[in-house]
Amino acid sequence: MKRVERLSMIGVLALATTQCFSQQISGPWTGQLDLGARKLTVVLHFDKDASGKDFCTMDSPDQSAKGIPATLNFISADSVNIAVPSIGMTYAGKLNEGELKGTFAQMGLSLPLSLKPGEVTHNRPQHPVEPYPYRTEEVSFTNVNAHATFSGTLVYPEGYKEGDKVPVLIMVTGSGAENRDEEVFDHKPFLVIADYLARHGVASLRFDDRGVGKSTGSMQGATTKDFAEDALAGIEMLRGLKRFSKVGVLGHSEGGSVAFMLGAKQKVDFIISMAGVGAKGDTALTAQANRTYELMGVPKQVNVAQYRAQVAQLNSPWINYFLDYDPIPDIQGTRCPVLAINGDKDVQVVSSLNLKGIEKALPKNKKTLMKEYPGLNHLFQHCSTGLPTEYAGIEETISEEVLGDIATWINGL
Repeated sequence: MKRVERLSMIGVLALATTQCFSQQISGPWTGQLDLGARKLTVVLHFDKDASGKDFCTMDSPDQSAKGIPATLNFISADSVNIAVPSIGMTYAGKLNEGELKGTFAQMGLSLPLSLKPGEVTHNRPQHPVEPYPYRTEEVSFTNVNAHATFSGTLVYPEGYKEGDKVPVLIMVTGSGAENRDEEVFDHKPFLVIADYLARHGVASLRFDDRGVGKSTGSMQGATTKDFAEDALAGIEMLRGLKRFSKVGVLGHSEGGSVAFMLGAKQKVDFIISMAGVGAKGDTALTAQANRTYELMGVPKQVNVAQYRAQVAQLNSPWINYFLDYDPIPDIQGTRCPVLAINGDKDVQVVSSLNLKGIEKALPKNKKTLMKEYPGLNHLFQHCSTGLPTEYAGIEETISEEVLGDIATWINGL
């Protein structure tokens, strides 16, 4: 449910940025805003476009926001002044002993912000590096109703030969427009999962969301139900290839709701729900808000009515649908085997509410497995608090135990 996290967390830094450059102020400049309970990294990129015009973009890596455009008010050899009128943000800084020292201001809040040359780099040891020991294939499929064609990567297991019948799954991302790797905070969880499965006998398909990467179509006005139609088009493509034994779906977060929508219609042979929602949307999101308040030390709790009132002003078709969507009937209608997992430190899809809800609603199936992992967050990383502010700073992309359990469960079907 990254879309909701971004809506609620981007607050101070849902930023956009500037146009700038000079002899001494060029390239990336990085610093941290000290917000007391948390720190947010800010990166300004100063450059020139092909015509020689000065410009600047801004990254907020801790919020997985990159390349945000800004407006340049002033640039000289030792000073910059930028603004983002849409969110009422400004930054003015002056070079002093090799650092840009200045003030970040937004919505009445003014904070010192010093920037040094260089940008943020992360170590992601689980990301596989080419050449891979298995075959990959670029594929496409179309959801005619959405006028959208999806581009994806089909990965065959290591040692696969034509005529082999192996299980395959399609991966469905969480909320928000995401690429086929479900890339967030420089992590690529779907790439890591696909690589692990390929090395353990399971094929997979991951694809760019509507209007992302090489996929066409638009996210505007789309809801979870529409995303289920997108995934179904991919499933039908996989079945049409006639190369696979069982065809399943792995859904993360909102993708878990998509998985159960497909399960209720008997469109898949198995389901993996990673931090899937097991309560009505407004209830699940209210629990998310309250858990976040609690962990951030904010002495505030909201009820469902209050939460709905807070987000009503967004007037978003996606959020309106999600608030009213109750996944329980779809979960109850799912007859295929299900692996439903969650971390007990997940702040975005609270396990004690949602995993329990799925377990209670699912029909009995001897191959179904429910598991809660101690110490894991929404991305299934080992963590301290589970707050999204930790995601970028954790090197682990996804727990090896989770990867192992997914592969073992599929191969045991």
